[in-house]
Amino acid sequence: MRPVVLRGDLVSLGTLLKEDLRLVWEWYGSGEVRRYLSHPEEMLFYEDELGWYEALRREKDKERVFTIIENSSRSPVGLIGLHNIDYRNGRAEIGYFLARESWGHGYASEAVKLALEYSFEWLNLRKVYAHVFEPNVASIRVLEKNGFTLAGRWRKHQYVPGEGFVDVLCYERFRDDGSG
Repeated sequence: MRPVVLRGDLVSLGTLLKEDLRLVWEWYGSGEVRRYLSHPEEMLFYEDELGWYEALRREKDKERVFTIIENSSRSPVGLIGLHNIDYRNGRAEIGYFLARESWGHGYASEAVKLALEYSFEWLNLRKVYAHVFEPNVASIRVLEKNGFTLAGRWRKHQYVPGEGFVDVLCYERFRDDGSG
């Protein structure tokens, strides 16, 4: 049985279980899924996922990663995390990805909404920020739908296979009104 932290209409945020790692490894193995993540060139072994999981357990005060669970099937469909949690300054970075077959169903938008609720209500943060590659239009839509605003741009900052160097957009969302 998986503990559920927050429940939405379509998806819930559940505790990341060690049993999820095989799926995470398979999802991350897809070049299409990995394309707009921080290190798309990475080659991960299953044992790397086990090491990552153990590191998360040790650093749970600075890293909170949840499994995104599709409610009707109770199946894992992706991950969402709050990274570099800084309680002194009241901020964290959000990151997420879904299995390819789960794209286009509204799961990411609702998962981000739930993660914001967790950030602001449970962790008492004042700001959540994200970095997204400019060609990742779907992720930009998810952020903007959840009240994030564009705060800046790093020009030609990240190499994306097949696309070359792309701009990295910096988005932020404040607890109070989403605009700062």
